[in-house]
Amino acid sequence: MTEDAGVRPAADAIGQVRGLIQDGLNAGAFAAGSRLPTERALAADLGTSRAAVRQALGVLEREGVITRHVGRGTFIAASSDRAERGPLETSPAEIMTVRLLVEPEIAYLAAQQARPADLAALQHGLTRGCAAGTHEEFESWDAVFHRAIAQAAHNSLLLEMFDTMNAARKLPVWGNIKRRSASPERRAVYERAHREILEALNDRDPDASRQNMRAHLLNVRSNLLGPS
Repeated sequence: MTEDAGVRPAADAIGQVRGLIQDGLNAGAFAAGSRLPTERALAADLGTSRAAVRQALGVLEREGVITRHVGRGTFIAASSDRAERGPLETSPAEIMTVRLLVEPEIAYLAAQQARPADLAALQHGLTRGCAAGTHEEFESWDAVFHRAIAQAAHNSLLLEMFDTMNAARKLPVWGNIKRRSASPERRAVYERAHREILEALNDRDPDASRQNMRAHLLNVRSNLLGPS
């Protein structure tokens, strides 16, 4: 389905809805648990289509920014209240240190706990990431893919820890260094690494899942920060 004339694409709607939530949190208009306007109202406010808003909300739900409840509406997730406490103070080096400590073990647990719906969500994230037309879109789906692994571990405390760590990836310093280090060749390597991680999860192989995740993150760290 094509967008109507003058309507922004869905990819742009993701950034718009994310920005609306962040601005509302910063201004005190929203808090954790606040109900968002309806899809129709958001589409009118943002000048886009309901389909684009619906897609954007789906991405933000997978990232843990919002929660949606049938018959009740869409709400800002509890983890979003960290925005009210001010920005995180960290660095890409610290982010990668924590990711290397946490994410391989999450992948190990996910290989044991993942349900068919989790694996389907991971395949969807992988497919959309590989089809992404821009660096920003790929990065968005990369975040979705990694968070879906954390969701597949089915441990609420671990997921909250992951979200705290993952929030640092939204800092400008992280986005800038990722953009500077990006290349088509490196993206292809990342996509292949994601496929290998998913294959190990599908095989229910905890050790391979952990090893593949660690190898992937070591490569990311090397690309961002240089050889250790």
